[in-house]
Amino acid sequence: MILGLRINTNRLSFNNTCDNLLINKIRSNSRRGNLVFAKTISSNSEEIDEKSVKNEKKISDQSSWEAKDSEGKDYLYRLGKEADNMNISVGARAGIIDDLFVGNFLGKDSDIVFDYRQKATRTFEYLQGDYYIAPVFMDKVACHLVKNFIVNQLNVKVPLILGIWGGKGQGKTFQTELIFRAMGVEPIIMSAGELESERAGEPGRMIRERYRTASQVIQNQGKMSCLMINDIDAGLGRHGHTQMTVNNQIVVGTLMNLCDNPTRVSIGQDWRASDMTHRVPIIVTGNDLSTIYAPLIRDGRMDKFYWQPTREDIIGIVHRMYEKDGIPRDAVESIVDTFPNQALDFYGAMRSRTYDRSISKWVEEIGGFENLGKTLLKRKKEGKLPTFIPPEQTVEGLLESGNSLIREQQLIMGSKLSKEYMKNLDD
Repeated sequence: MILGLRINTNRLSFNNTCDNLLINKIRSNSRRGNLVFAKTISSNSEEIDEKSVKNEKKISDQSSWEAKDSEGKDYLYRLGKEADNMNISVGARAGIIDDLFVGNFLGKDSDIVFDYRQKATRTFEYLQGDYYIAPVFMDKVACHLVKNFIVNQLNVKVPLILGIWGGKGQGKTFQTELIFRAMGVEPIIMSAGELESERAGEPGRMIRERYRTASQVIQNQGKMSCLMINDIDAGLGRHGHTQMTVNNQIVVGTLMNLCDNPTRVSIGQDWRASDMTHRVPIIVTGNDLSTIYAPLIRDGRMDKFYWQPTREDIIGIVHRMYEKDGIPRDAVESIVDTFPNQALDFYGAMRSRTYDRSISKWVEEIGGFENLGKTLLKRKKEGKLPTFIPPEQTVEGLLESGNSLIREQQLIMGSKLSKEYMKNLDD
């Protein structure tokens, strides 16, 4: 037994944190056979060892990084588990957190995700020039945004979603973007292609994440923001015998939940009562909202706006489009009357087609069609491409382009080669 205690004493002698006085007491008690006292002293030494190790690992007595909560978890553990740090303005900045990891090789602001989050919003700086905004369109979109931002001051039920729908090519998205630029709104824009994924639940989570990101733009940057989904009926609509997928159901459920609880949005982290977000208005565009799940588009959740531009709206938009070419307003009126019942993008396609002959001439100047690829890429890289001179726009040239587009439309609708290739196709 004494030999065993000597072995234990030798082990204790190798421990740098053990006091020599304790070792002497253990040896003296081992000679008297007081095993109980030796075990007590040994346990006390183990407690001292644990405290010393704990003191060695602790950074500072005043550090909040190692502060324990009621469950014994420190701050970093909780932060990583909840993953709700959506602050887009504060990252790993010099002088703020851990200067050791903020070097000049990364720059003073080394938050890698910061630039990515900034790109989530759209600023519309590319929209240069003076464009026409339909007054009724401006009134509807602006009223929807304002109502959602001052909802606490109103004693009415305010729908979270504005559904803008109408015929194809009528400028629904472009008019909305012009209004955003005029009002200084930085929205987050999604498309119908993002409403489907090979992973179940991913589109719904994406909508919630971008909703929360728009909320952080409002909070941190002090700018108006919203969530805009283009062509929503292409992603959620039921056409013919198409089946609804799990992602379609989750997206519909997510949008309905946002309408019912616009300030409580979870992205999968632990639920906290204090986790509140700003109310973010949502704008969706589509061609036919009747194909969408009916409870989503009910009046309490979605405010509908049917956009069908009048003759005055079309003339105003087309005149601003042709104004830089020197086309007067009366000429624009005659062009619109010549091609009635056409979408707004038809008049843009007319102007684009007038460039065809000038582009063909320009290709001949740089070496012809045979050497187009090699010459175009090489000279573009060297910066030696000849300057392209736009054609002079005339009313006659625009009318010729419009008649060409009309002939192609009639040829497509009249031929219907699908009947020739698919004999069992119903009319």
